[in-house]
Amino acid sequence: MKRNRTTLRSVEILKLVSKCPEGITLDQICDSLDLPKTSAYDIITTLAETGMVNVTRGQKQVYTIGLTAYRIGVSYTNHLDVLSTIEPELKAFAREIGKTVFYGVLTGHEVVYLCKFEPENPIITTATVGTKNPVYCTSLGKAILAYTDEETRRQVIGRIHFRQKTPRTILTEEALLAELDQVREKGYALDAREVEEHMECVGAPVYDQAGRVLGAISASSLYKPTEDYHALGLAVKRKAEAISRLLGYLEQAPEKSEK
Repeated sequence: MKRNRTTLRSVEILKLVSKCPEGITLDQICDSLDLPKTSAYDIITTLAETGMVNVTRGQKQVYTIGLTAYRIGVSYTNHLDVLSTIEPELKAFAREIGKTVFYGVLTGHEVVYLCKFEPENPIITTATVGTKNPVYCTSLGKAILAYTDEETRRQVIGRIHFRQKTPRTILTEEALLAELDQVREKGYALDAREVEEHMECVGAPVYDQAGRVLGAISASSLYKPTEDYHALGLAVKRKAEAISRLLGYLEQAPEKSEK
């Protein structure tokens, strides 16, 4: 795969700046990385404009790591902290229910899978850690959308380009909104063979300490007409609530009917 030289230089500069808490000058950056001054200046100026680095002006401009870079780092660290809590819970849950379980988060108008744990005799699933799927036809995506704030939900839905994956895939905004109402009513979401014809998945939201939807967990298995998906949905919902409490969420999601 061809790598972009400017992007690589930008990363190298950010790494160098991050190692110099007292700051570093443009000349020092060029000397350390053996970069042409004009190229380095263009990159560092762009990084400064985007908040990735700070500029202290004096006899010579000095660069330190910026707030935007810091926030990205904190976000990454927070995900690591969350995963260290979630992973053992999901590993045990997969064994308990005998199904493949996932944890995913919203990225744009898609869901990215951050965790995956399988039972002793797993079925083959196409979703792997790091892959993405649309929010409108996954139980993870529906669970997140149903319980996220209205503004975020509106923005995400506005970016969706509905595409049919199976004959059961939701294809309109109206149908998706109606389904999200059902998700809030039940407390869990279904992927009723909407991504893959032979797979049925159940998902429920996970909350952070502040009560915001952090992501969702799901359980996936081969579709069986005899499977009690309502019971499975309630089990996934309870596990998501337990994980939320471990993450510091003090209030459970509003209780829905379990009839």
